[in-house]
Amino acid sequence: MKKITSLLLAASLTFSASSHAEEGWFDSFKSMLGFGDSAEEVAVPEMPSIDGMLGALTENLGVTSEQAEGGLGSIMNYVKNNVSSESFGDLSASLPGLDQVLNSVPDIKELGSSDGISGLLNKASEYSDSLKGINELKQQFEALGLKPEMITDFIEQAKAYLDTEQGQEAKKMLTESFSSLI
Repeated sequence: MKKITSLLLAASLTFSASSHAEEGWFDSFKSMLGFGDSAEEVAVPEMPSIDGMLGALTENLGVTSEQAEGGLGSIMNYVKNNVSSESFGDLSASLPGLDQVLNSVPDIKELGSSDGISGLLNKASEYSDSLKGINELKQQFEALGLKPEMITDFIEQAKAYLDTEQGQEAKKMLTESFSSLI
């Protein structure tokens, strides 16, 4: 029995060496025995990205890609203005594409409402940086054709997207910066 096993092993090594010329004989032997570590077999968890988050927002909230990008950009701009530059740098490093989405924040300089609740919020935001940031975020969503109530939907979807092992740090930073809103 030992002779047959040895003979099969030698024959396998001979044939596999010629068919796997670019691989070493030891790698071929490991593959033959099922111990290969090819790239297809090793599952690498996907890192969170802004593109992935935008896809989730578009799909789950029924918004256009422009609305998703502008809304997410507005939210991330709020975060940028309410955390330390070091914290935002960490967030940006953990979410590839974050800097690019900030370019899609709608310009609200010419918008203004002096009637009703919006007028009161505009006036109050003159005296409070916190209210100013919230008011700008609300106006940016309105400029995108989104209801201000969707801000929390965007935040919840972003947090859900980041609910992976790789996204925990980004989720924590996002949650902390919006603790006053949700």
